[in-house]
Amino acid sequence: MPRIKEWIEKFEVPTEPGLTNTQLMLTNRDLRPVEHERRQWRWFNFIAFWIADSLNINTWMISSSMIVDGLSWWQAWICVWVGYFIAACFVCLTGRIGAVYHISFPVACRASFGIWGSFWPVFNRAAMAVVWYGVQGYIGGECVTLMIESIWPSYRNIPNHIPASSGVTTKDFVSFFLFWLLSLPALWFPVHKIRHLFTVKAIYSPIAAIAFFAWAISRANGIGPIVHQPATVHGSALAWAVVKSIMSCLGNFATLIVNDPDFSRFSRSPKDALWSQLLTIPIGFGITSFIGIIVSSSSAVIFGGDFVWNPLTLLGQFLDGASSAERFGIFIISTGFALAQLGTNISANSVSAGTDMTALLPRYLNIRRGSYICAAIGLCMCPWKLSSSSNSFTTYLSAYSIFLSSIAGPMICDYYFVRKGYLRVKDLYSVGIDSAYRYTYGFSWHAYASYLAGILVNIVGFAGAVGRTVPVGAQYIYNINYFSGFVVSCAMYYALARLFPIPATSSKWHEADIDADEDHLSVADGQEVYPEDEHPTGKPLDVEAPVDQKHPKSTASSVL
Repeated sequence: MPRIKEWIEKFEVPTEPGLTNTQLMLTNRDLRPVEHERRQWRWFNFIAFWIADSLNINTWMISSSMIVDGLSWWQAWICVWVGYFIAACFVCLTGRIGAVYHISFPVACRASFGIWGSFWPVFNRAAMAVVWYGVQGYIGGECVTLMIESIWPSYRNIPNHIPASSGVTTKDFVSFFLFWLLSLPALWFPVHKIRHLFTVKAIYSPIAAIAFFAWAISRANGIGPIVHQPATVHGSALAWAVVKSIMSCLGNFATLIVNDPDFSRFSRSPKDALWSQLLTIPIGFGITSFIGIIVSSSSAVIFGGDFVWNPLTLLGQFLDGASSAERFGIFIISTGFALAQLGTNISANSVSAGTDMTALLPRYLNIRRGSYICAAIGLCMCPWKLSSSSNSFTTYLSAYSIFLSSIAGPMICDYYFVRKGYLRVKDLYSVGIDSAYRYTYGFSWHAYASYLAGILVNIVGFAGAVGRTVPVGAQYIYNINYFSGFVVSCAMYYALARLFPIPATSSKWHEADIDADEDHLSVADGQEVYPEDEHPTGKPLDVEAPVDQKHPKSTASSVL
């Protein structure tokens, strides 16, 4: 037994000395507030991050379902701009928590859901990130297939030795495995350093996309027939098609909305994570979707028939009878898409899953280890089986946004309307009797009641989305599922916090600068230091002039 214990201890990650077993379940270096030397993200890093993230295949195809639903191309494009601008507002709201207090999502949601209650939202998002990592990796494998076929055309005819019942061919599996394998080195770098990958992607991938855009227009001798195609729905049907389109953009961003503190906590100042994200998100995603619309429109002229929305399918058609120069061009473009998938998989999935797993088992996991576990599960989950049943899979993934919106609701309400920006950072790492976020045995019933209310308002409409007969009113509510889930959970949390006050709130807007107490951020027993005006009993704080006198570095600014 002593040897087994010694062997297990070797897997523990370095942490602060003097912590109890309970405290070891709540903190390690990757969960603590980011110190000065690791706050290296500037405003241009966030611009590069979102330019890189916007250039992915899902965004390229985002307008396809809108046009199929009856919108004209320009109506669909406006919906993309509106949807992603709203998503950017949500991103900035959650991202400010990380930018001000330099804490990640798993730590930030402890304030609203409780120290132990935060585990369920964290587990939810981790599971979603792992699933998406496998699916996006499989799409990345399709990019690798194009890259290899453009160099060695014989790769297209590689013999298949895998049974048809498995849902994948030898060629597709080899390509997926190569993409998965080549992604592993990128998971090694810490988050504050991985920004350089997004800078490279933000340069290379747009050039590849623009080259594809110009090539398609040149081959079609124009932009195709889509600009002359009118809307096929009108009146109320058109209005609901617009609403559904905007919600699809928000649903596509549901994970990234709660995920943003994982990156914004590395910003040098809150301003670095504000305007750069608020403007770059709608611009980047809007331009990418426009390129996708025009390239798909050109495909109808080049090959005849229907629009080809998937850029990888279209590139595959470009390969037929291509010259050596054209094959080189396809290699360059497909490499851009592969790099785009890699960056998206890291930003939206591996870092998210790694951070969440760190919070679930901080004694043994850090972000790097969690990212590699995410990659291993993504390989073992056979993502091609999910892709083969794309209709039902897409339905369930879009429905998952109601769970994430019901998590974002209490978080945003708690920070902006209930606590007015005030957090006790040390208490976020303590479950002691004097912790402001201990609530009832570490769980906040306020947040969980709000979370369930946000889900229940959409649950009947979700049943209709999967084929059940439900009232038309429930369908309308589900059509705005992200808004309905967010608004209901947010309003419920605010009402409960008013009726049953929670501890450690502020009477006016007050974001405490943790740098003022940076030398006292130890969470080991007997070392926690509270300023005189922060009573450890959890009594609400009245932030008046004495607070600013005792904390000259504290800030009291506007919400944004």
